[in-house]
Amino acid sequence: MSAESNSAVGEQGASKRVKATNRKSSPEPGRAAGARPARAAKPESRLAMVRRARRINRELAEVYPYAHPELDFRNPFELLVATVLSAQTTDLRVNQTTPALFAKYPTPEDLAAAVPEEVEELIRPTGFFRAKTKSIMGLSAALRDDFGGEVPGRLEDLVKLPGVGRKTAFVVLGNAFGVPGITVDTHFMRLARRWRWTESDDPVKIEAEVATIFPKSEWTMLSHRVIFHGRRICHARKPACGACPITHLCPSYGEGETDPEKAAKLLKYEKGGFPGQRLNPPPDYPGRPAPPLSADG
Repeated sequence: MSAESNSAVGEQGASKRVKATNRKSSPEPGRAAGARPARAAKPESRLAMVRRARRINRELAEVYPYAHPELDFRNPFELLVATVLSAQTTDLRVNQTTPALFAKYPTPEDLAAAVPEEVEELIRPTGFFRAKTKSIMGLSAALRDDFGGEVPGRLEDLVKLPGVGRKTAFVVLGNAFGVPGITVDTHFMRLARRWRWTESDDPVKIEAEVATIFPKSEWTMLSHRVIFHGRRICHARKPACGACPITHLCPSYGEGETDPEKAAKLLKYEKGGFPGQRLNPPPDYPGRPAPPLSADG
């Protein structure tokens, strides 16, 4: 090999060594020279997640000591029908619709014998009124024929009724019979994922996973608190992160508006100074009752 070749090889080798040295001595973008590389955050352990989840529940209990089912009802039958009607609409709209329905058809026997077109007209404001009419008249007939006109207090019986799934059954069991249950509606599902209680988007799987985190005695009230928070603060599109009282426990903080003043304008129902969803709320509810359908237009 010629001297010239040796010289060229030497220059290339030296150049590589200089570049390597520069790479070692130059700090990474955003990190000061001499600083240690940032360590990746450790995944949250199962135990840590359970502790954080239970603390969220405790703090939500302080924020919403008045949490309750937001459907107006006077007995298990009214709650069952109202819950079926609440699909794809708001509890407010259901509460504005059911007074006239129950005034005309107060019992399963009455509703089962109704003229379908008349029921459709009464529940039209809730949407999907033809399908819902078929469901509530069908479940009323089943209650009349199979359960002596009474709403059963067992999950396995409730889910056999037309239009009644696990979510509806747990609403009725928890609030009309005092049987603990987890109600996985769209709000509960969204928050359970945001809080990393689950990665599933299957309501049955979410129900099973969350049930392992909390004692059974907490299931019904946990559902109310989470749903309250989802409706008032932790919204689907624009969570009011800057007005949220549990940001210190939320791994998804920052998905929504973090400015306190802007976030405060996103609050709904009593948290935002507006009427609630019930025309007849519990005595300890701090907000204003919802207006009847005629007043709401």
